[in-house]
Amino acid sequence: MEENKQEKKEQEFTYVDNSNKNSHNRKEFNKDWIITLLLAIFLGTFGIHRFYNKKIGTGILMLITFGGFGLWQLIDIILIVTETFKNKSGHILKIRV
Repeated sequence: MEENKQEKKEQEFTYVDNSNKNSHNRKEFNKDWIITLLLAIFLGTFGIHRFYNKKIGTGILMLITFGGFGLWQLIDIILIVTETFKNKSGHILKIRV
């Protein structure tokens, strides 16, 4: 009887260590932030940074309007630098790890 209680307690406190998985995702988002920023600065007029983040519709609009005549490109650069730019899946791109 006493052994069963101990086994149940041990089962309740088992957990899976996903620290490696989470740190990999953080590094990936950090890499995405840097690449997105560089694409926005150098090719933002054509909306390449939006295509990179799988925002195809707005990427096409930026391509047609040459980045909203530069204004949309500037706004996106500000959003990326202030860490409020989201990718297609809704994750905010951040520089911090």
